[in-house]
Amino acid sequence: MTHPAYINPPAAPAPIGMYSNLCRAGDLLFVAGQVGLRADGELAGEGLEEQAAQAFENIATLLESQEASLRDVTKFTTFLVSVEEIATFFEVRARLFPDLFPGGEYPPNTLLVVDRLVRPELRVEVEAIARLG
Repeated sequence: MTHPAYINPPAAPAPIGMYSNLCRAGDLLFVAGQVGLRADGELAGEGLEEQAAQAFENIATLLESQEASLRDVTKFTTFLVSVEEIATFFEVRARLFPDLFPGGEYPPNTLLVVDRLVRPELRVEVEAIARLG
């Protein structure tokens, strides 16, 4: 049996702590929660819209490092820091998803509202599970 591979591609932001951005276990890919940080470590913007777009871009970059894409995602889990931003997050997805998922089939998503994320300026975090093939 092959051990999982833990991967931190240089095209994605470095992990903020002691974890890997991506784990490949057989044909499954587990993407650690991605936030609104660009590959250079800078915040994409203060608002939820910029940060959510960057989080999805980071997930796409991580998947591409394994010859996968967002179309291979089987589930997202989203963490927001404010219940008041749920509608805004839905609007962001409504704007982004038709381009990210041109077939109109969107993966399941669990949405949670939490007190805060690892850094106080972060508004959203999205993790993903994908299957190769």
